[in-house]
Amino acid sequence: MFRAFCASLAISLATMAAADTKVPTSQVEIQLGFAPLVKEAAPAVVNIYAKRVVEVRESPFGNDPLFQHLFREFGNTRPKVQNSLGSGVILSEGGIVVSNYHVVGMATDIRVVLNDRREYSAEVLLGDEDSDLAILQLHGVEDTLPHLAFRDSDSVEVGELVLAIGNPFGVGQTVSSGIVSGLARSGAAAGSARGYFLQTDAPINPGNSGGALIDVNGDLIGINTRILTRSGGSNGIGFAIPSALVEQFVKQAEAGNLRFQRPWAGMNGQPVDADLAEGLGLDRPGGIVISDLHEVSPFKVAGFQPGDVILEVDGLPVNNPAEMIFRMSVAGLGAKTSITGMLDGALTQVPVQLMAAPENPPRETITTSDNLAIPGLTLSNINPGVLAQFGLPLGTAGVVVESPGELGERLGLRAGDVLHGVNKDVIETTADIDEALRNPGRRLALDVQRGNQRVVMRFKL
Repeated sequence: MFRAFCASLAISLATMAAADTKVPTSQVEIQLGFAPLVKEAAPAVVNIYAKRVVEVRESPFGNDPLFQHLFREFGNTRPKVQNSLGSGVILSEGGIVVSNYHVVGMATDIRVVLNDRREYSAEVLLGDEDSDLAILQLHGVEDTLPHLAFRDSDSVEVGELVLAIGNPFGVGQTVSSGIVSGLARSGAAAGSARGYFLQTDAPINPGNSGGALIDVNGDLIGINTRILTRSGGSNGIGFAIPSALVEQFVKQAEAGNLRFQRPWAGMNGQPVDADLAEGLGLDRPGGIVISDLHEVSPFKVAGFQPGDVILEVDGLPVNNPAEMIFRMSVAGLGAKTSITGMLDGALTQVPVQLMAAPENPPRETITTSDNLAIPGLTLSNINPGVLAQFGLPLGTAGVVVESPGELGERLGLRAGDVLHGVNKDVIETTADIDEALRNPGRRLALDVQRGNQRVVMRFKL
């Protein structure tokens, strides 16, 4: 009994000595907290109120659990105002603000309220649904506004203390604390956001979207965007868009870009698992094995071929296509990146010049006139820019639907559909459309490719 007690006491003393714990010895130590940090950073985090007008259908079956799905297209449309609430972060003294696309995207009226109750109207300079980011410009800014500085998110480590600042549930600005609990979370967030995220256990709730994730120095390391939850509240798994990507968005917005341009890889690939690693002669799983390359892909120009493996971008590991595109986006258009990979079985470093998807051959976009069988249909020739915009397979050729128009939408066409033929006429370029739709007869057959599926849509005129 005595020996057990002594052993327990020795373990307790050793643990205390290792942790170097002590009782606070002064009033200053007792009052240690995040208050000074919050006082400095909170004024740069704003509340955002956005309105958008959408068309909804008035249907007598709207509340019926069975028929509401069968008669979704039944009834007249009417405009309806949707309101959204979120947060944002001021990034410059002149009023550049970042928020989430799902907060302000397609908004017709945006009001930004500062911590000191000042209000500004704002417009979206650049938005991107895939990254769930939007850059705003405040109107009528006369004074120097409080703003946060960027910290390179690649320097963030798991275990760092962080604060999440936002406006959850519209109750007012709130601060929650936690740690960085994971890095390089790709494809983990739900909704429209996709890519590469920081994970934190700092509570993030509805309304926190677009708010700041800051370190203990008050620097911005991420923009809070999503949570994983079954109840709707925080379960301790939240995601933030890394500051390195946000900084590239700001640069492109300040350069006048209306749409975020990602460097184009022009390739398809898949993560290297244990089986692939063994077959490729790698000592461990990791990287991306190339399955297909476009003829003008910058990676093909640099010497890569199908079967080669990409392991690192600028010295940082990539284990799936989303991570690779993130690393390329952070480097920015025009940059020359260093790609580490296995080429012909040899570990090699290759410089790759990053570029936007080329618009060659020209799109030659047209919109069909009112005297054709499907008026208001906007079509373009397919080139690498179109492939990247609509996520089409690399080998796709022909003509793409950029906008189906009112009648085309009712017929079932969607943006991104590839039109290969009309009745017996083969469609190779937009120049073929006018003749094919001018006198189609009493029946119309559209040869359409959607993703990897190809169907013939038949209609009676």
